[in-house]
Amino acid sequence: MAEDYDDGQVFGRTLLIKIGDGGSPEVFSNFCGLKTRSFTLSSDRVDTTVPSCTNPGGKVVQTSRPGVQAVSFTGAGKVIVGANTSAFMGYVRDNEPFAAQVVVPGDGTYEAQWVVTNFELSGDETNTMEFSATWNTTTEYTFVAEGS
Repeated sequence: MAEDYDDGQVFGRTLLIKIGDGGSPEVFSNFCGLKTRSFTLSSDRVDTTVPSCTNPGGKVVQTSRPGVQAVSFTGAGKVIVGANTSAFMGYVRDNEPFAAQVVVPGDGTYEAQWVVTNFELSGDETNTMEFSATWNTTTEYTFVAEGS
């Protein structure tokens, strides 16, 4: 994928979400039309802070452990009519989880069941219809590092 890099820089257009076809084995294809996109890994923390029993007036140091991790992908762009879009719109209408992969250049591929938690279509009378969507995982993801 050397053509995706320009002096060590990675083009944003190579951050992709690929929608599965529901087959066995699953075949993934790029979700077309995306112009902007972002991938988010976030996690909560569980507070484990306990003041000292022997010196209750002393310094209290906040401690924590990892909590719930959330994984999401957001994108917006032009509506491209095709089989991939038709299947995707069925998942949106039915609020149905589906297999997808998010390819993060320089990191790797995150594969899981996803659901669209926010979807919007918009347009005016002279421009192409546009969409925005948010995908969230419904299962634990598997990760394959880039170049593995």
